[in-house]
Amino acid sequence: MLLSSRIRSENGALHEHICLELLSRPSPLLQRTQTSRHLVYIMLRPIYTTQSWVSQRGRITFASSNLEEFNPPEYEALEGVTPRAPTTQALSVLNVDMRVTDNKKAHNTSKYKNTCLIVRRNKEFIINIRYSRPFNNQQDNVQIEFMIGSSPDENKGTYITVSIGREKRDRRWKSRMIGMQGNDVAVGITPDANCIIGRFRTFVTVITDMGKQRTPSNPKTDFYVLFNPWDPADPVYVSRDNDRQEYVMNDVGIIYNGEFNNVTSRSWNYGQFEQGVLDACLLVLDAGKVPLMYRGNAIELVRQGSALINAQNDNGVLVGKWSGDYSIGTAPTAWTGSPEILLKYARDGCVPVCFAQCWVFAGVLNTFLRCLGIPTRVVTNYVSAHDNTGNLKTDIIVDVDGRMSRRETRDSIWNYHSWNEVYMRRPDLPEKYSGWQVVDSTPQETSEGLYRCGPTSVNAVKDGELSYPFDARFVFAELNSDVVYHQSDKYGNTNISYVDTTHVGKLIVTKSVNSNNYEDITSTYKYPEGSDKDRQAMQMAVRRGVPSRDYTHLDETGVEIELQVGNIKMGENFQLTLYIKNQDSQMCTLSFTITGCVAYYTGVTSSTFMLDNKTATLDAWQTTEVMIDVKASEYMPYLVEQSNLLFLVFGRVQETSAGVMAMKVVALRPPELTITVTGTPQVGKDFMVTVSFQNPFNFILKNVQLRLESPGLISTKVKTYDQIAPGGTLQYKDTITPESAGTKVLIACLDCVAVRQVTSELEIFVQ
Repeated sequence: MLLSSRIRSENGALHEHICLELLSRPSPLLQRTQTSRHLVYIMLRPIYTTQSWVSQRGRITFASSNLEEFNPPEYEALEGVTPRAPTTQALSVLNVDMRVTDNKKAHNTSKYKNTCLIVRRNKEFIINIRYSRPFNNQQDNVQIEFMIGSSPDENKGTYITVSIGREKRDRRWKSRMIGMQGNDVAVGITPDANCIIGRFRTFVTVITDMGKQRTPSNPKTDFYVLFNPWDPADPVYVSRDNDRQEYVMNDVGIIYNGEFNNVTSRSWNYGQFEQGVLDACLLVLDAGKVPLMYRGNAIELVRQGSALINAQNDNGVLVGKWSGDYSIGTAPTAWTGSPEILLKYARDGCVPVCFAQCWVFAGVLNTFLRCLGIPTRVVTNYVSAHDNTGNLKTDIIVDVDGRMSRRETRDSIWNYHSWNEVYMRRPDLPEKYSGWQVVDSTPQETSEGLYRCGPTSVNAVKDGELSYPFDARFVFAELNSDVVYHQSDKYGNTNISYVDTTHVGKLIVTKSVNSNNYEDITSTYKYPEGSDKDRQAMQMAVRRGVPSRDYTHLDETGVEIELQVGNIKMGENFQLTLYIKNQDSQMCTLSFTITGCVAYYTGVTSSTFMLDNKTATLDAWQTTEVMIDVKASEYMPYLVEQSNLLFLVFGRVQETSAGVMAMKVVALRPPELTITVTGTPQVGKDFMVTVSFQNPFNFILKNVQLRLESPGLISTKVKTYDQIAPGGTLQYKDTITPESAGTKVLIACLDCVAVRQVTSELEIFVQ
């Protein structure tokens, strides 16, 4: 019955509704839609794995699609006895004007490239209704109906009515008559502060003694309701306007990578206002079968979003892959923004997009949540533990030769890991745990059966209060795990040789407000190492179920090793410096092995390119330096994506047999990509942008992909090149005609198998 009612929608209104804003260019999906209404339903609503929302026994089914619609009858006769003739001249509705431009400006939604009205919760918007005669407030009775989904229900918040005239009564939403001029009436509508977010349809119904006369379905009177961080009554309220401009309205951001002693970054196009992105975000919720009735709950929507951005269980947006082979999709390092990904997901009928890694998941989730009105930012944690066993210990197994054992080491330490924070009240927690909440869509571990994480309070994590929802213990481990080094003997037996309690969670950063610099937010997650409050937080974590730290059986080594290296370009020779400090009053001799490996940014090692054994003798309290030469010819043949080298030092003090270890990641700097502009960017006038690159290596770069995009300026441009010879150059030129003034950011990325993460950005001002 539902499908047939959709197929009978008037004059192709269903097709218009789907196509009006969802996609910015024709596609095979839309072309086929024109010939088959059934196909629209099948293509855009594929079958997904049943989630917890739908009863496995079929007892409860919630409406879970914003795309599916219910078309009410245009006329409903009243039951019972009715008069033979109307008591007054009939009133009919000639036109409904949503006053899109004025309302969007008032609701901070003018930047959305969408022809429909977009409003925010708990803020009045004004519509104009033109009648066939002047409206009589004492005699006429008009009801305005707002519907979302296929089975509108007042109790579930999917059917809303407000009224004007002689029988005015409002329930969840409020209305007021603002003024009348001739046959026109201006009506103010205020959505409830906790109402469902999504696309609503509008019907104006004249109620007479004979029955109800409803306006026909009209996509031009559809409108979207979003969360409202400007309103104190909304749980996502943010008090400072600068923060709202950064965490809601900024459509370009910076995601940090590299390693904690060498913080690097790449710009990212969030593009939450680009054409089709809002509809694509709502389609993500539809694909995940998130019930409409729960879409007004910010906590629930964020938690579902963290699962739906990855495709691990539920055919979500992105397929994660870390193997290095991306031949059937796009390499994670090649993406420059979220709109291309979300629009491809929508255009392909909710087929997951290949491929992503943590910063891509974080970038797309940031777009998804900002687009819906939730203040969100991307955060990067340097030296981030992935504790598979949940014991707050990251176990590193070293073999008899001093090399990390790939086969036995299951835990990993990522150079960096990017996740998101959302700002919201948490009425389910003590008040002090409202504010910033961690949410992570990178599929690492399951939470309640799905690959998702959060939202979990940053303040609760800092205090060690790990019993509150959701997933606080996993986040705490990423920041506070001890790194426990085990050495295995030739028989496979292992013993703990050394424990580093300060290695993980070295630095946590996010983009600063109104600045392109990073903000160090480590202190929001952790108390100073070794302080009284740090110990209290750990004691609280232990009371909440985290295993206690007890390493009293280990001998004090009395020796400390620190590895240092400068900022190194990919392809350069360099020196690694070992600072060895004797912290004891006795002379000691240290025998140690230094291993150099090529590694992924997740800490997983690939190939070993260096293995060296050395001995150092130190007087009491002496610090000595040991220089290690590292040649490009040794590591270049083995490099994997993001060009990371991992150095591991394993030593033993001969006098006491105590073990000592140190680990250092070197993130090699990729070659440069440049963006230049010719001419002065002005609205309505052409200017030229040029992206340039020179191959600095002695080998050919093959199958090179170049991306260029800028929110509010140009959509994503992708160019491919068969090869770039050694010393050869690439130049891509494009002509751009700006449509709006203001600051714009051009973002470019060059990517191929041999060289990843080659990015550049240029900020320009359009006059």
